[in-house]
Amino acid sequence: MSTATEGVPLRRRTGVRVLLAVVIGCYVLAVTAGMFLLSDDLGFGLLALLWVVAGVLLTVLICGLGVAVDSALYAALFIVLASVMSAGVAGMARDDLTLQQRGARVTATVVKERIDPIQGRKARQSHYTLQRRDGTPVPGPEMTTQSDRYDVGNVLTVIADPQGKLAPRTPDQASATGELAGSGALALLALAAVGWMTWRGSDAGRRRAAEKGKKPSGSQKAYQVVTGDHSTEAEQEEKLREALRTYPTDRRGYIKVLPEEYPGLSQQRAARIAWEVGLRAEAAGNRGSWRFGENVLEEVPHE
Repeated sequence: MSTATEGVPLRRRTGVRVLLAVVIGCYVLAVTAGMFLLSDDLGFGLLALLWVVAGVLLTVLICGLGVAVDSALYAALFIVLASVMSAGVAGMARDDLTLQQRGARVTATVVKERIDPIQGRKARQSHYTLQRRDGTPVPGPEMTTQSDRYDVGNVLTVIADPQGKLAPRTPDQASATGELAGSGALALLALAAVGWMTWRGSDAGRRRAAEKGKKPSGSQKAYQVVTGDHSTEAEQEEKLREALRTYPTDRRGYIKVLPEEYPGLSQQRAARIAWEVGLRAEAAGNRGSWRFGENVLEEVPHE
């Protein structure tokens, strides 16, 4: 009976977490699409500010999945970077598709070539001024390639924009297939990060992290060998309780203990013991120690 009763809250938490993950995924796609649409109308500074705001809100939402703040921050940063690149590549694909739709094929001659000056290891682009057979210039900015592909006097077929807003491109350059695939792959990476954070915040993820934390680290094993301390887990728990009751606090109000002295205990189990004696375990800034206090910046989730 108790198992069935405990399963209801677990299923409820899982359902809420999955629903929140779907909301976060939709939010990521909406932000990416919105930034893509606004990229031509807003300046770089305003776009950067909007991305920062979106990243802050994303961090708050990811924290709702049950992960630590630092993990949520790193995940939000990764998702924002992937979304920025996805929107940028999608913008390149949009230009190619627009050129294909309204552009016209023109046979042109290269009348002028210039190459970017050397700037360290930065790739040098080549820029070409094109002219029609009747002597009129091909509309639009200079055609640009990533390498020196043409020389003055070469004749080639390009797709030119009648409105002169887009630079002419050769038919193979104007293909948007690669850009669309790249933009979609980056968006999927962002969504995959949301899924990973959802699992990290799940009960299964926490149990796995707790089980991993129970295994003695290399320093803990060395402590056992050097000191010959092979006390049982129950004895170490009692030893930690006594330390938390009797050890003095430092100037910041923390009680510090060395985790190597408790090789059979995970930090989550130590946090549970501290909670039982009225203290909380600090998750940040421990520098090789476990710190406990009445008030902490970030609490270690206990079992």
